[in-house]
Amino acid sequence: MLEGLFTAENIAALATLTLLEIVLGIDNVIFISILANKLPRSQRALGRRLGIGFAVASRLVLLFFINWIIGLTAPLFTLLGKGLSGRDLILLGGGLFLIAKSTWEIHEKLEAAEHTSVRAATASLGAVIVQIAIVDMVFSLDSVITAVGISGVLGVMIPAILIAAVVMVVFAGAVSRFVERHPTMKVLALAFLILIGMVLVFEGWNPELAHQYHLKNYVYFAMTFSFLVEMVNLRLRRTTSPVRLHNQPKASEGEEA
Repeated sequence: MLEGLFTAENIAALATLTLLEIVLGIDNVIFISILANKLPRSQRALGRRLGIGFAVASRLVLLFFINWIIGLTAPLFTLLGKGLSGRDLILLGGGLFLIAKSTWEIHEKLEAAEHTSVRAATASLGAVIVQIAIVDMVFSLDSVITAVGISGVLGVMIPAILIAAVVMVVFAGAVSRFVERHPTMKVLALAFLILIGMVLVFEGWNPELAHQYHLKNYVYFAMTFSFLVEMVNLRLRRTTSPVRLHNQPKASEGEEA
């Protein structure tokens, strides 16, 4: 049985899937970090740990319900001539939530009045965890569906998802602090999440076309290019002080991961 697992096809699938799972995991971490940083400083690390815990646990739980997940692709009803399944509805709803939430966050950071900063910085732990749980479920479903699409072999899917989970846990604090220290990176991260939301909506409405045109590849290329350009900008302008966004808590260099 083990001999059949270590084939060239499975090894290539494991490498590809691990990379994709890490990307999806980092997207998840970015959103968790942005929401957790709205909490009082004493609760931010707890918020991140709970968020990452939910993300990892939901991925592992969904792995044990792969047959149920595959069954979610059966159409439930027809809308505008398009059959929609349970999976489609989850991706559509999750994508719209990401677009709306990220757009609102950008508005708060750039347009909100100064007097709202105290309220925003002390968002309740319960409200933040509920939002994180919603996004975790969407990203987890997308993660497991991606795993099933690339390789239906449990011996390939489980290691890839576990490796991505470890990356999420290890780098959550570093990603959070980096995004928090650089306001333009925070806005860029939110723009990335809007892009991801649009891809989820497209995949929910027409998954065949989304896969045919490899939309995720284009989106990830655009995100990588934008990130590299911003890194160059940060290096060139490191002698200048960054602007402070509305509702931005003070720096938290000493904060634990």
